[in-house]
Amino acid sequence: MKRMCNRLAAVALTTIAAFCAPAQAALQITDDAGAVVSFERSPQRIVSLLPSLAETVCELGQCQRLVGVDRYSDFPASLRQLPQVGGGLDPNIEQIVALRPDVVLMATSSRAAERLRALGLKVVALEPKTHADVQRVMLKIGQLLEVPDAQKIWRHIDAAVMAAAQSIPAGARGARVYFEVNQGPYAAGESSFIGETLSRLGAKNIVPASLGPFPKLNPEFIVRANPDLIMVGQRNVEGMAQRPGWTGVRAIREQRLCVFPVAESDTLVRPGPRMAEGARIMARCLADKAPGAQPVAGQRP
Repeated sequence: MKRMCNRLAAVALTTIAAFCAPAQAALQITDDAGAVVSFERSPQRIVSLLPSLAETVCELGQCQRLVGVDRYSDFPASLRQLPQVGGGLDPNIEQIVALRPDVVLMATSSRAAERLRALGLKVVALEPKTHADVQRVMLKIGQLLEVPDAQKIWRHIDAAVMAAAQSIPAGARGARVYFEVNQGPYAAGESSFIGETLSRLGAKNIVPASLGPFPKLNPEFIVRANPDLIMVGQRNVEGMAQRPGWTGVRAIREQRLCVFPVAESDTLVRPGPRMAEGARIMARCLADKAPGAQPVAGQRP
């Protein structure tokens, strides 16, 4: 009898413990900073502090969950109607808190993560720099939003890059390219997502992977490398030809520059769903400006 009572007591305690135990999180995400973030359900109110992350949310068909974005998020156009909460490096903490987000998406380089967590907000830090990063981040956001087959976005990008590569004339392949992402100058190196796309398009990046994805270069490095072709955004091209020694650079001397309008430049430097369009823009540039290429009538630089 005593044994039976002991067993019944043990069963009762186990049952009580099961009911009293805290509920398991329905969703767990490990972000790029190594933090494990738990959610009881998929976030419905999202603030994004990085344009590529906001674009990915929208590409997954969940734009309506965004309640605030950084000042640079402008695609798709509907994002321009949302409250702007500063930039990734200088976010408006008070405004973000007022929006009551279930999660804040930001770059790992942002310094605001700890402040937001201290205020009780959940933060997921994601920062794609390479093709593999872009693919992984898309899957992470798909997991966070509980969107099935987020992989389809990457399949579309991959197919578009392959098609863009096939569209480039054989004579344009092997061109030595310098891609300037910002004055400084900061370049897109071989190991960046831009550099990886250029490699798949058959171009040779003058900035080796050993220097990192987006290194700040000594301008003399570019002069010595003497690229055949320069890709640069309209915001950064002013004064480029007047830099010391740059008049002798082949790309400057032969006017082999692709100067991208602001909208195209934004597309190119954002590691997200529009990388497919970015590949087409760079392919068009190579077909039109690379030494040995045969320009196609009607193409713009």
